[in-house]
Amino acid sequence: MQGLMQQSALTVDTILDHAKRWHADREVVTRSVEGPVVRTTYAQIHERAKRVSNALLGLGVRVGDRVATLAWNSGRHMEAWYGIMGIGAICHTLNPRLHPEQIAWIINHAEDRIIFVDLTFVPILEGILANCPSVEHVVILTDSTHMPHFQIRGVPGVKWQAAHTYETLVYGHSPDCAWGGFDENTACGLCYTSGTTGDPKGVLYSHRSNFLHTLLTMTGDCMGVTNSDVILPVVPMFHANAWGVAFSAPAVGAKLVMPGAKMDGVSIYELLETEGVTFSAAVPTVWQMLLQHVESNGLQFSTLKNVLIGGSAVPEAIVRGFDKLGVTVRQGWGMTETSPLGTVSTLTPELKGLSYDEQMVYRLKQGRPPLAVDLKLVNDAGERQPHDGEAVGRLMIKGPIVVREYFKGAGPVVDEEGFFDTGDVANIDAAGFMQITDRAKDVIKSGGEWISSIDIENIAVGHPKAALAAVIGVAHPKWDERPLLLVKLKEGESATKEEILRFLEGKIAKWWMPDDVAFVDDIPLGATGKIDKKLIRQRMADYALPAVPVLVAAAAAEAAKVVPLRTDPDPILHAPEAEDPAGKSEAPTRTAAVGAEESLPAEIESTPEAVAPEATAEAWPGPVEPVSEPIEETASPPVEAAEPVEPEPGPEPEAIAVQDDGEVPPPLPSMPDMTPIDPADAVAEPLVFPLAASEAVDEPPLPSAEPRTTEDAPLAFAAPAYAAPRRKPDNPWAAGYLNLAVLFALVPALLAAGGVLGARFGLWSWVQGYEAMLVRGATPALGWAQALAMVGALTGVLALIVALFAGFSKHWRKAALALAITAATWAGFAAWRTWQASNPPIHDVATDWSEPLMFSKAMLVQRGAGANPVDAAPALAVGSRAFSGRTLADVNAETCPDARPVTVRATPAQAFAHAEAVLQAAGLVLVTRDLAGGRLEATARRPLSGVEDDIVLRVRQAVDGARIDVRSVGRIGEGDGGANCRRIKALTSALTG
Repeated sequence: MQGLMQQSALTVDTILDHAKRWHADREVVTRSVEGPVVRTTYAQIHERAKRVSNALLGLGVRVGDRVATLAWNSGRHMEAWYGIMGIGAICHTLNPRLHPEQIAWIINHAEDRIIFVDLTFVPILEGILANCPSVEHVVILTDSTHMPHFQIRGVPGVKWQAAHTYETLVYGHSPDCAWGGFDENTACGLCYTSGTTGDPKGVLYSHRSNFLHTLLTMTGDCMGVTNSDVILPVVPMFHANAWGVAFSAPAVGAKLVMPGAKMDGVSIYELLETEGVTFSAAVPTVWQMLLQHVESNGLQFSTLKNVLIGGSAVPEAIVRGFDKLGVTVRQGWGMTETSPLGTVSTLTPELKGLSYDEQMVYRLKQGRPPLAVDLKLVNDAGERQPHDGEAVGRLMIKGPIVVREYFKGAGPVVDEEGFFDTGDVANIDAAGFMQITDRAKDVIKSGGEWISSIDIENIAVGHPKAALAAVIGVAHPKWDERPLLLVKLKEGESATKEEILRFLEGKIAKWWMPDDVAFVDDIPLGATGKIDKKLIRQRMADYALPAVPVLVAAAAAEAAKVVPLRTDPDPILHAPEAEDPAGKSEAPTRTAAVGAEESLPAEIESTPEAVAPEATAEAWPGPVEPVSEPIEETASPPVEAAEPVEPEPGPEPEAIAVQDDGEVPPPLPSMPDMTPIDPADAVAEPLVFPLAASEAVDEPPLPSAEPRTTEDAPLAFAAPAYAAPRRKPDNPWAAGYLNLAVLFALVPALLAAGGVLGARFGLWSWVQGYEAMLVRGATPALGWAQALAMVGALTGVLALIVALFAGFSKHWRKAALALAITAATWAGFAAWRTWQASNPPIHDVATDWSEPLMFSKAMLVQRGAGANPVDAAPALAVGSRAFSGRTLADVNAETCPDARPVTVRATPAQAFAHAEAVLQAAGLVLVTRDLAGGRLEATARRPLSGVEDDIVLRVRQAVDGARIDVRSVGRIGEGDGGANCRRIKALTSALTG
């Protein structure tokens, strides 16, 4: 028996139909290729898309035909998109970042009949269309004023007809066109992979798969966008349908902002601020450029709340950078083959209870799959691997949004269970969070063990001087491969190889440490914004690793500079002289002892004349790590231990004369070459280490202790005399430290008071004075005052210890005073936080959430760019544990029930005059007085803190008089301590009276 529910085809044209019907006036804003910002609406997009459909039908396009687009994100591109898919044709988005020959190959493979192209990419088509025989028409996305002379270089194909101006073509056709009428499994979109492992492969999306993908992106654990959002898809529409944003935005009726061709940090920041963007999506390189611009210019985000990052693993520096600016980062993973959403790193309720740093571990993973998507890990034999966070395997995925086979491919590309092999190597932890450890083709296999290039890259790019970083495996004679780190420095910066590598120490396993660093002017990015490892490997094909890893050489060179010559034979570390193949005698080999946990690399072990101090062995990053568990067959590669040599007497070394300053001593015959080999040089010159001869220093003999007998003792005793205990002498250092501890204990309280009072009287901003001191200055969880109070507590404890050893009876009072001041300061902080917790974490209270009052542009300017955003709709979720997921309207109703509209028996004009008098009597400063619109805007200052709040009041005609609504919004801080609620209550009470 089947269900009795209605059936309707899940086709993407119905998404734009919905937007036109229910969100007709919502804006679509485009920074056009021609320059100006163009504003349109979903209703206008819908009308023009239907004109495009009629134009295509007039050009002979039918269901299943491929129509390509070569364009940036724009309103026109969106119109063409829906116009193509609405009539059952297939919208094929071409990636302009591919090589022109690759684009031509893709056009021919897809057999595109028509191509819509932006002005930017016209030269590409002019250069390749002579080799694309299937193309009949080109439509240039511009108007007649900017229409170029389109000239194909070479002989056009026999099917070629003409180039058209988009605007002329659109307005030459009617908007009356019937969409749909085909099966939901009909193909609607075609996107090719970037071809990093061979020829690009075509992924053919169906209407149903795109519709289901849209529903998934709209869920709270994925993108979670609503009609209150303003969405900026920086990720291009030719990159897996802009991750579905061009479907989900009209589906929910969100304002859409299209960036066009400009994606640099300055241009993106301008759009974010001028259009009030709340949600955006892009690859990490875009966000790196944006954050560099924001941080270097001391800027803030006034409206941006959430960003989705994908395309490659997200460096921790980006997550922390956005956190400092109040923006939540979600990491997404997917592929062209997955539509592309596969997983999103949304924290579960259990993980949200962890500390900031503990949460970061999960936020840096690629996340959990949404509904209907399943994952598994398999080893090389195809066996499932456990989800324990340790087992690593090839990542497999299945679901209704995942490819089954490629367009014009050789059949299904899934296993017997229907899982698609992503080509990624990953692990999945017990919480279900998946983490990509590398692409199968990019992972480095060193001595039988895997090294993740992605992990090293993400840490290296966190170096303050690094703009981009890439890691590839380079052939090694012993370990098969070793990592090479390529670094592009930020403009104007300089760094050494050792500086970059030491930044990695302690953050990665020693045997993961790259053998060398190459500073490059550019790190190539692929067509989708990812690092192009294939091109890097081609460029570095002739590169050879240094004979000795950089850090090993640096440590050895540093240690060798201070190694004194030995004048006595070492019975363990000295070996007899050896004969080389030429029959010459070599100096005794000195081999550092190798412990159970560390081994020297083969390069140093095999050098008989190497002087290897213990520091050299400690610095070796080879693939051997101390372990506490039994070593399995796949353990790190073995390292041959140096065998002890029986001692043999040797000749006394000759004395070496001390060199004068500036004189270069001759090189020692047994000194190794520790110079890192430059990629451009086959052989490096050995370093010369000047060593001074040891000089014997005559030291004065110690006074001998004479035996004491009973004859030397006082007459009354037959035993040695003991001195009476004496009082400890005054210790000026201890007294000074205790005085300093008392002063340091006062600093946090003074800092907190100074920050608040300075902000109160305008000496600095509230962000500097209040948030930095009390909320999040030193860390995202602690202000500077609280952080220093923690240090003060440690200082006070240390003061108590100093007092115990330096004379407790004399110094205990100062130690106790330091601890008492610190305890009082912490008590104050605790009381402040308790008071904060007792009030709802909101700063926005209104009497009407069905039609919320909004501020005028003049008031928004006065509030400033760094002020709390003023949201237009009541569906804003409050981000605290107590009120998680609830709307402002709901929280207001519970925590401020007196915030209700006021109805007075008077005309609107009389009510307006009455309201104006009430505001002035309350001491508010009027900013806007709009009698015709019935609006008053004013600013208030809280009595104690001096924080400014803004008020908007509206007077409207009511059935029995006039209705007055008020909204009061704090400029700073997540919570206002109930100040705005009290103000609304006082104003409504005065208005009623």
